[in-house]
Amino acid sequence: MSGHSKWATIKHKKAATDAKRGSLFTKLIKEISVAARGGGNPDTNPRLRVAIERAKESSMPSDNIDRAIKKGTGQLEGVTYEDITLEGYGPGGVAIYVEGVSDNKNRTTAEVRTIFTKKGGNMAGAGSVAWMFEKKGYIVVSKANAEEDKLMGVALDAGAEDMIVEDENYAIKTSPQDFFKVKKAIDDAGIKTEDAEITLLPKNTVKVEGDDAKKILDLVDSIEEHDDVQHVYANFDIPDDLIKE
Repeated sequence: MSGHSKWATIKHKKAATDAKRGSLFTKLIKEISVAARGGGNPDTNPRLRVAIERAKESSMPSDNIDRAIKKGTGQLEGVTYEDITLEGYGPGGVAIYVEGVSDNKNRTTAEVRTIFTKKGGNMAGAGSVAWMFEKKGYIVVSKANAEEDKLMGVALDAGAEDMIVEDENYAIKTSPQDFFKVKKAIDDAGIKTEDAEITLLPKNTVKVEGDDAKKILDLVDSIEEHDDVQHVYANFDIPDDLIKE
């Protein structure tokens, strides 16, 4: 899980300061619209609640969020988006699972396949790597922001499954159902989080070093930059210094 933590935290910070904010907003609007099909109330629709929180963290105006919800619920006309999942392998045998939102699945699939091929990976059939990941709530707290004993007590009392101590961070794992309860308990305790999401975590990781490590990071980054891609999950474990580069 360490690879996920380091990558997620860096991507989170990068998104918060992304110069291409227009592209980021477009992705967030798509995600909100699709999530809102499950109901326009974030209190009863966890996926929508997560999408709205991501949008707010990225300083998206409330009007944009409201319009995206109304497009999803059918109150406003707009492009119809669908969920899409793609699977494959990268250099070093790393499993990659891609979640996206698209108005043309065939086009998106072809374009992502091209990225895989150009960057030394290959697409695989449905179900090839999905089984290697599990849906979990995931919260990252910097060691600078909390004492280990206090954070562990707050998290476990609220229903967290586990807390992993890493080089610079604490990584807290929850069931999807308990994610918001644990996050609220941490917030209420006055502890700042670096990253908090319902995500897919790898059940096992693949250690990757050297040239393959750089290639896999380049591949994941390139897929994430595609306009229709919302999330990329991979089961790599890469040395800290390479990720920080």
